[in-house]
Amino acid sequence: MLVRHLIQTARAAVATFPKYQSSHTTAAPLWSKYHWNAYSQMTHTTMKITTPQFERVFTPGIRRLADIFKQYNYELRIAGGAVRDLLMGKQPHDIDFATTATPEQMKDMFTKEEIRMINTKGEKHGTITARLMDENFEVTTLRIDVVTDGRHAEVEFTTDWQLDAERRDLQLDAERRDLTINSMFLGLDGTLYDFFNGKQDLDDCKVLFVGNAVKRIQEDYLRILRYFRFYGRIAKEPNQHCADTLQAIRENADGLAGISGERIWMELKKILVGNHAASIMKSMYELQLYPYMGLPRAANVSEFHAVYERSKVMEAKAATLLAALMKDENDVMTMDERLKISAEERKTAAFVVNNRGEKSHDDVLKPYKDLIMANQRKEKNIVQYVLEVLKYQGDTHIYEGIKSWPLPVFPITGKDLIAAGIPKDKKFGHMLNNIRDVWIESDYKLTKDELMVKLLELAKNR
Repeated sequence: MLVRHLIQTARAAVATFPKYQSSHTTAAPLWSKYHWNAYSQMTHTTMKITTPQFERVFTPGIRRLADIFKQYNYELRIAGGAVRDLLMGKQPHDIDFATTATPEQMKDMFTKEEIRMINTKGEKHGTITARLMDENFEVTTLRIDVVTDGRHAEVEFTTDWQLDAERRDLQLDAERRDLTINSMFLGLDGTLYDFFNGKQDLDDCKVLFVGNAVKRIQEDYLRILRYFRFYGRIAKEPNQHCADTLQAIRENADGLAGISGERIWMELKKILVGNHAASIMKSMYELQLYPYMGLPRAANVSEFHAVYERSKVMEAKAATLLAALMKDENDVMTMDERLKISAEERKTAAFVVNNRGEKSHDDVLKPYKDLIMANQRKEKNIVQYVLEVLKYQGDTHIYEGIKSWPLPVFPITGKDLIAAGIPKDKKFGHMLNNIRDVWIESDYKLTKDELMVKLLELAKNR
């Protein structure tokens, strides 16, 4: 009886929402603590997209996919990020599809059409991956989140693209998405379906959660970092966050403790190399996110800001930028323990931390040449590490000089020493190192013959 009463109440509430003659219908304003709730934020905007980017989406594989779904009377729409990119005039690299067909119906349909299906791991989440004409297409059944634990969700399939008034406690597919700009669908005829003001927010360069920010975050705490990543992509100016959104993030920061380091790093490194990274990092420290990402408490955020600004033109790697927050190599190892960054990223950060100090010399390139030559036998990527140090320092002149420097090859080998009559005793390796030092002091200019003369002089003084 209670459930029936709630359903009737919800239906009555929906019936009172004002409707307009145009294709844009807006619900009555119902304000929540952090944002418009789902009904007040919910709109249904339709428009047609006819851009060149949209036309280029239709590869032979997508045309065949569309024909199959039409043949079996199932709806198929482009979903999420690809819609956002198309509205921004960008060509999407990955296109995800949403459909009213269930996974079983899709499998039956693709089997009948002799379409190969791969990557069956996504099936429990409603995703079937079909391979057509040398392309893979991920198609996901419309879903609702029944149970969430802050990391994963138990889903139930639906055929409704929007909010179901009889199941007010659940989010259907459009509402279950994180941000309004990611909640839009696009029909294959170019019709945009926008239930939560996503296009308007995109036009206004705003990044807002769908519905209640706290609820969206608690469904998956990684959405905290996704919010900042998309802020860097969408917002024109730094520090224009909604105060309520920041408060929702602050109150749920500890939820990141339950998110795997790999997932956190995937988002964080995109933030680091995106727009407004300096101000975003400052905000993340102010919101107390740093302990859940393995970042040092006593980080030099001002140094990060300076490094980010001066290295922009050289496109420093994420690990290089992050090194600005680190006091020493121990901080790097602590971060790695939490984030599980790659070995190459860990080496980059550690090398930058250990070598970022200014190096004075009459020949400004010489210290960095020496650094490369001193480490080239034990580090195959030493040139790249040194270039990252120079990006950190922001000196484009030295950076370009080292980048274009042809790496010299030491012309003397052990065989040359033996041929010169140098006995292969305990001092043999020492002699080779000594003549190498002579070569280094010459700025790598002495030839083999010139070095052999120096070698014989050294041999006389053994």
